[in-house]
Amino acid sequence: MPLNTEQIADLAENFKTITESGAGYIDKAEVQAALKICGLDVPGFQYRELADKWRLPEQVSIARFGEIYSELKSEKDQQVNRWKSRIGSVTGAYTIASEKQDMTVHTIRLEEEVAFANWINSNLSADPDLAKLLPVILEGGDLYHKIEDGLIICKLINLAVPGTVDERAINKKNLNTYRKLENLTLALMSAQAIGCNIVNIDNHDLAKGTPHLVLGLLWQIIRIGLFSQIDLKHVPGLFRLLREGETLDDLRRLSPEEILMRWVNYHLQNAGIDRRLRNFTSDIMDSEIYTHLLHQIAPRHAGVTLSPLQRVGNVDRAGAMLCEAEKLDCREFVTPNDVAAGNYKLNLAFVANLFNKHPNLPEPGADEMVDMEEVVEETREEKTYRNWMNSMGVDPYVNWLYSDLMNGLVIFQLYDIIRPGIVNWKRVVKVFKKLSGMMDAIQNCNYAVELGKQLRFSLVGIQGKDIYDGNQTLTLALVWQLMRAYTLTILAQCTQSGDALPADKDIIQWVNQKLESSGKQSRIKSFQDPSISNAKVVLDLVDAIKPDTIDWSLLARPAGLVETVKPG
Repeated sequence: MPLNTEQIADLAENFKTITESGAGYIDKAEVQAALKICGLDVPGFQYRELADKWRLPEQVSIARFGEIYSELKSEKDQQVNRWKSRIGSVTGAYTIASEKQDMTVHTIRLEEEVAFANWINSNLSADPDLAKLLPVILEGGDLYHKIEDGLIICKLINLAVPGTVDERAINKKNLNTYRKLENLTLALMSAQAIGCNIVNIDNHDLAKGTPHLVLGLLWQIIRIGLFSQIDLKHVPGLFRLLREGETLDDLRRLSPEEILMRWVNYHLQNAGIDRRLRNFTSDIMDSEIYTHLLHQIAPRHAGVTLSPLQRVGNVDRAGAMLCEAEKLDCREFVTPNDVAAGNYKLNLAFVANLFNKHPNLPEPGADEMVDMEEVVEETREEKTYRNWMNSMGVDPYVNWLYSDLMNGLVIFQLYDIIRPGIVNWKRVVKVFKKLSGMMDAIQNCNYAVELGKQLRFSLVGIQGKDIYDGNQTLTLALVWQLMRAYTLTILAQCTQSGDALPADKDIIQWVNQKLESSGKQSRIKSFQDPSISNAKVVLDLVDAIKPDTIDWSLLARPAGLVETVKPG
């Protein structure tokens, strides 16, 4: 595998002895750095051994460097392929006793360990920071060992939701136990920020590689990443999944799982197939739906065929189907056994990955745009509230803020987290019948408003019908106060003040006293104080609470703020 034009351009940009046409040489002392630029981070000890083996001259020609790169890349790819070759044979499960709950046993599915490790290897292998950790292999619980320093989880979070973790905050060198735990704490807080439920998980659980907690967190991160592209912003052609009489608002009310099922059925209908997908378990076990779906979404030059339909036996047919999926670079997550067994989680991930890579939903034409309503994107505020709710572990999962709160059930769960026992569940309707469903949902929402008033929320002019109707302004007003109450409850627990929640003025007074006692010059007058916008006061407060936590050398220094990023 010779160097490609992009790699040569990168080398030319970094080494003056190389031209953009690929001529020139690299000094022997710089070969290791050049390999890293090309995506191969070779550890120093290994490089020294290889340099002796290669007997490198003082000036290494580009042709010779290309041979070295090809050899190392081939070795790494072979290692990954050897690992992948074992994937199809791994099935089964084992159990472990819970360390936190007596008489509780957790079942660990080997196929999930393999699928998640494969996803990590496939998507993060080019990251130079992970060169020593990847590929993850199956033997000896390697997955749990490799995530113990937090690097892989932080990188996986940024893969799911780019920009979530600031790379400068990740400890990448001199990783002692303390710095590893810092990374794991950063990973957990970042996972919570994108909507993962981290209740009952701490950094020590991850450091110990507690299997059910590690797999649970990895699945949540991967799921969020897979589902993040399933919206009208990324795939405008989703409007083609609307049924007669529906609007884009109806589409937003659907969960990602429901959208994926509609997508599969859309292609089955276009293929002239009578079968329809209604679940990700029994309906896909014979691979027939998958085979028709792959044939329908594949570019014609990919050579995807319907030949798996000629195979006898679900496992054999699934294996042939996955060979067709590999032509689309979409074989991740499932093995033939996973398909034939109807593994819900892994088949859902398989379909989501197919959708992300080959949706095959034509965008609206000029004539269709006239009749389409404007696409309303989720705001940053809405996403923050939704992710917070999901991080609390509410059921059902909140996909679209307004439609998923309309029956009040999620709101009641949040109230019960904020003030345990405040909800009289006997007054809550949990099962909605066809005829009385609307009135029952409104009744729930009225009770939700009533509970808000008990907690002294400002809900003037807000009625249960407003929540049921999805009134955005009034729903956000309630949700904001829910999140605020939760935050204040946490503060009250930290200060051991019982049920007495601190007011804004109390928090501001504490902040200013802390800053003053530590010799800081920054102060705030309110939570709307413009001085908060450059984060100086926040950094000063962190430094006041725990000195030497801030690495001031990492902070950006925009014009006019050079002094503001220095301590004090």
